[in-house]
Amino acid sequence: MSFKSINPATGATLTTYPEMDLKETLRHVNESHTIFTTWRRTPFNLRAMCMKKASDKLIKNKESLALLITQEMGKPLLQAQAEIEKCAWLCDYFAENSESFLKSETVKTEADKSYIAYEPLGVVLAIMPWNFPFWQAFRAAVPALMAGNSIVLKHASNVPGCALAIETIFKEAGFPEGLFRTLLITSTTALALIESAHIRGVTLTGSAAAGQSVGTKAGQFLKKCVLELGGSDPYIILEDANLEEAATICTNSRLMNSGQSCIAAKRFIILEEQRERFEKLIVERMKNAILGDPLEAKTTVGPLARIDLRDTLHSQVLKSMEKGAICLLGGEIPEGPGTFYPPTVLTNVTKGMPAYDEELFGPVAAILVAKNEQIALQMANDTIYGLGAAVFTQDLSRGERIALKELNAGSCFVNAQVKSDPRLPFGGIKESGFGRELSHLGIKEFVNCKTLFIKAHN
Repeated sequence: MSFKSINPATGATLTTYPEMDLKETLRHVNESHTIFTTWRRTPFNLRAMCMKKASDKLIKNKESLALLITQEMGKPLLQAQAEIEKCAWLCDYFAENSESFLKSETVKTEADKSYIAYEPLGVVLAIMPWNFPFWQAFRAAVPALMAGNSIVLKHASNVPGCALAIETIFKEAGFPEGLFRTLLITSTTALALIESAHIRGVTLTGSAAAGQSVGTKAGQFLKKCVLELGGSDPYIILEDANLEEAATICTNSRLMNSGQSCIAAKRFIILEEQRERFEKLIVERMKNAILGDPLEAKTTVGPLARIDLRDTLHSQVLKSMEKGAICLLGGEIPEGPGTFYPPTVLTNVTKGMPAYDEELFGPVAAILVAKNEQIALQMANDTIYGLGAAVFTQDLSRGERIALKELNAGSCFVNAQVKSDPRLPFGGIKESGFGRELSHLGIKEFVNCKTLFIKAHN
């Protein structure tokens, strides 16, 4: 088997890469373990020096790396450039803060000295998706590397060029060769890899089905595991919200990465009295989005990453309409090359429709109508997912109460778009997974929280 890099805007094959077999893959894992035994003892200042150089490499090569993202998975070019910039910020943040995050913590006991130390685990297998091909790989790798671990990356099969470019960045930044290794392997090989004695942790960003498969295997072989899975994020717009502002934020979130984001706004829950006005605002904004060539600066919505993804999304839209959803905009596959899907707005969305029950991975907004706040909250939490959620209101104390006590999700925002941030923990609950990435919590996912108890002889 080989891995093909295909431009989703044109359907043209860019490059073909050979697959690594299990024997070659295990050799790389063994090498990674050997390098880890030295890297784990490397002082934080030297680790940080390499990570700062990785940040510099990202910024210096931002245009070419962004172009690679756009060509392989269709992200609009300006958004791809922003993704590279965010990766550089991530590198800088953990270069500057990892030592303090992992500083030993003294605990007073009857011992002469007792404390908690944070020690790396070993080789971490990162299984990453295509929709943010740099950000999600860096989000997993940077804290793990700064903690003293090594990384082997199994990236999505449609972004092999990005996967190899990431390895090159870490290598050119001065990290020991093989400390970060890209493995061009299938999902089947990745599952088999979890059995290796040298794999001490697994982190996956992907679908709930992928999470179940990887989580089962990791549990079987007693490997620490972090799963960041899908989402069907609700955005509640209350009666006192600034509708113009809320509609703009909702639209921007829904169309981020052409709608291909786990934490994109997916379900807009509006109260009955504001429905007509809100629908008009959303349709207006979605209609003004520019669908087209992702290499053009004016484009805000590019193609979906693969044709099967577009087919699935369109099927979800049609099935929702068959069950009573009303299409206010879009909903038809455009003619011509590429895997484009137009910005689409569905209203009258109710339980039992794919637009209500499932994650829509594309530029499709689902509008749900609630009679009051209580019903809106029930709708928001009526999902198998729990990644992100937002509420819009001019009463900040009300918004904070709802975000803190009422919404069931890993990240809850008030009057703002849900997004990841190196300074804040990121992850979900329910079928959105478990464990956290980013912040001081994320760097501690793949460490041994070691207890030290030291007592002098009596």
